[in-house]
Amino acid sequence: QVQLVESGGGSVQAGDSLRLSCVASGRSIHNVAMGWFRQAPGKEREFVAAISWSGGRTYYPDSTKGRFTISRDNAKNTLNLEMNSLKAADTAIYYCAARTYYSSNYPEYDDREYDAWGQGTQVTVSS
Repeated sequence: QVQLVESGGGSVQAGDSLRLSCVASGRSIHNVAMGWFRQAPGKEREFVAAISWSGGRTYYPDSTKGRFTISRDNAKNTLNLEMNSLKAADTAIYYCAARTYYSSNYPEYDDREYDAWGQGTQVTVSS
């Protein structure tokens, strides 16, 4: 079973940037589709970005497209999320997720398809 640990969250001003990282342990993620999700207080979990196991395919919702960039370093078992032009609406707990039971080289936006989750890291954006 893979364990995921996120880091890099914090409190910033609107327009600032943050870089989140997720380190995996317990198994290699080289053939694992991964993604980022977030959840704000009182709201449902929301898809943020996803990446195929090779890193060659990425997928974003309209809310983050053009501002966020997902990337991975399989040699370091690490997933990253570069967040630019942050808005107050981006305030949430951000979670790293992995789909370990099925290997397909396509990004996955449905959180029900992921079976491993990190504990989350808080991102707070002040306007």
